[in-house]
Amino acid sequence: MTSSNTQTFFIALGTATAATLITNAIISLRSSKSSTSHTSPTTPTTPTTPTTHHPTSIPQTASTGNIFRPHQHEEKMAHRVAKVNKVNKSSKRISLISDSKPRDSVTVRVPATSANLGSGYDCLGMAVDLWTTVTVERAEAFSIHATGEGAAEMPKDETNLLCVGVMHAFQRADKPIPKLRYTVDSKIPYARGLGSSSAAIVAGIIAGLVLAGQELTVWGSEILLQIAAEIEGHPDNVAPVIYGGCQIGIHTGKRWLSERISMPQGLQLIIFVPDFIGKTSTARGVLDDMVSRSDCSFNIGRVAFLINALNQGNVENLKFGVQDGIHQPQRGSKLYPYLFPMMEAAEAAGASGCYLSGAGPTVLAFTSGSSGDIFVQSQSERTDLAVAQSMRDAAKKAGVEGKCYVAQVSQVGAHVVSVSPKFSTEEVVYMGGDTANGGVL
Repeated sequence: MTSSNTQTFFIALGTATAATLITNAIISLRSSKSSTSHTSPTTPTTPTTPTTHHPTSIPQTASTGNIFRPHQHEEKMAHRVAKVNKVNKSSKRISLISDSKPRDSVTVRVPATSANLGSGYDCLGMAVDLWTTVTVERAEAFSIHATGEGAAEMPKDETNLLCVGVMHAFQRADKPIPKLRYTVDSKIPYARGLGSSSAAIVAGIIAGLVLAGQELTVWGSEILLQIAAEIEGHPDNVAPVIYGGCQIGIHTGKRWLSERISMPQGLQLIIFVPDFIGKTSTARGVLDDMVSRSDCSFNIGRVAFLINALNQGNVENLKFGVQDGIHQPQRGSKLYPYLFPMMEAAEAAGASGCYLSGAGPTVLAFTSGSSGDIFVQSQSERTDLAVAQSMRDAAKKAGVEGKCYVAQVSQVGAHVVSVSPKFSTEEVVYMGGDTANGGVL
């Protein structure tokens, strides 16, 4: 791809991403005006005096009189940090919320992710309820032991992205990397378009930070996202791995920035995973050098429609929002001939939308209607089995074998489930760990 063509291509992507962010902002602004909920990510410029009609929607500190709108998370956090630092400086004490002791071992769980969601090329992604568990511990010699998905294929040396993540964490802490033993139990299909590389990167960074005793700022900087996106090259997978849910990621010209997108309740993910590996480099290589004005316009409209459908909970419109003219037609015609027949079959069986997950070869369909535990819910209220069967049938007609997973969007991202020594003390107990340790971290 020539430099001029590359510039044209990414200008088109930037335009589509801007449309996505504007749509998300407008929808959130509308929501904030119609309720007192403190969930809106963006509103107009902050006024200098609080409104008297909705005093509960504008937090104000009694001591300083600072006024914050619901969306001003970073401003509120900067004020909080400054206040804590001022107290600590005056009293010469360390904040109780800070614990940066190096650790001997740590176990991290990271979710799978599905990028693009059709029209959101390189800027949209969501966390999927398939997990890899990684334990990293100080040892006398370097080693990697892997079980589960991709255990035979993944590198067993320092080129493994898990090790790369750990290396960046120790570099951030300005400490030498000790000899480490890595134990990986992966439930994320390897090199199938479900973010296995991003999961490894983020797991490594978090494990390395914990072992090194290094904390990072989030508000106004998102340092963990910067490190992960620098390694991966784009934020569409790493942002949902870190934060969970569905994320929009862009580069502001200064740093990577992410925002969460609302997701409808009752969504299920029907995921067809072929039995062959797909290389991202190959999938990117088949894309056209130039993006036409009509394709740009098509994707701008579709990604805006997708964000609107997700925010409004209008699952029936997802099938239009996931449509794409930038990458799916090329990949479908040149790499994955089963893609469009499978998408059509899934929608005919009741799917709310269907698209190529990341660079493929996995195909993901949305279904709706689930509530509570699906195994005690009538199948007549759900379409998961019918859609899964239709996707498998379409694959077989194309001569492709594979497996279907039924999962959900994970609202939780990567997190520590075990650590030694523990973070908890006799006075403050952190929960959320694995059951083997009674849930205590």
